[in-house]
Amino acid sequence: MNDEQPRGLPPEHAPARKAGGAASAKPTLKTIAEITGFAVTTVSRALADAPQIALETRRKVRAAADAIGYLPDRAAQRLRTGRTNVISLVLDPHEEILGYATSVISGLSSALRGTAYHLVITPHFSDTPDADPVRHILRNRMADGMVFSRTEPQDERIKLLNENGFPFVCHGRTELASPHPYVDYDNFGFAYQAVKKLIAAGCNRLWTLLPPERFTFCHHMRHGFMTAVREEGVAFEIASGITLDNSPHEIQSWLLQRLGQDDRPDGLLCGGETSAMAAIAAVHDRGLTLGRDIHLVAKQTSGIFDQIRPAVPVVYEDLEAAGRLMGEILLKRISGVTDMTELQVVQPAV
Repeated sequence: MNDEQPRGLPPEHAPARKAGGAASAKPTLKTIAEITGFAVTTVSRALADAPQIALETRRKVRAAADAIGYLPDRAAQRLRTGRTNVISLVLDPHEEILGYATSVISGLSSALRGTAYHLVITPHFSDTPDADPVRHILRNRMADGMVFSRTEPQDERIKLLNENGFPFVCHGRTELASPHPYVDYDNFGFAYQAVKKLIAAGCNRLWTLLPPERFTFCHHMRHGFMTAVREEGVAFEIASGITLDNSPHEIQSWLLQRLGQDDRPDGLLCGGETSAMAAIAAVHDRGLTLGRDIHLVAKQTSGIFDQIRPAVPVVYEDLEAAGRLMGEILLKRISGVTDMTELQVVQPAV
């Protein structure tokens, strides 16, 4: 008999309940099997989101489990299967992108909805090595998969995870010879488009602020910026001694001083909304008029710039979509997919 073939009680029958509506006992796999008509082994595998079980079967079993308030014994489940049903998102506390955590968590949660997995946040602090939270999760087997960002060209975290065969996906690419799952944004395209917008506005002395040199997307942004300014033959400046990781106050103070000099730039390219708002404040405090004396193009990742007046030209990065894509890719990787054409995505700059 096929394990997936429904048997026993019809699906509409619920377990017997005591007077007053209370369940006669804690719901078990057997309870769900009686409700759905599937074998207990099928129910167990369906709740574990086993890819061998038909998607429709998994949905029916999950719906029945949710309806009766079934909660698995996590400790026993982990002992039996070696799986935690946890996805760990390693988050860095940085101010570069407004709403980064909220958007990525929303997207990841959307991808994991209806599966056996739940999301756990693992913080990483700037005064500790990047690999510390990764080692902690690996050493204690605290998750079945991992998500992290701010990748470097020779990222030690990715080397470590590849060596251990641990499923992961990162937000950003590397220059490692070993391929790995990732979702990235076309930062070359962003910087290139932003320069073209500034040129179209009449700017001929361009300025930009880059991420810290150690991150891969810094090199992509610089490449896009330099390609465009060389094509156009305009004067340019890349800020030195300050990066997108500096605080908004530091960026504002630095740019306020720069805008007071005779050779000030007339076009600003900002790689995030935080730095863009700091730049707008510096322009205002210097007594200049945005859109007339000086122009600005920003990378938009939230709805905040829809409310800025005068309106600021933007190039958009969809972080919620990035989170959803990372969740979908990680689920594929956990299920055994190794084809990198299914595990690598670059979001376009639009």
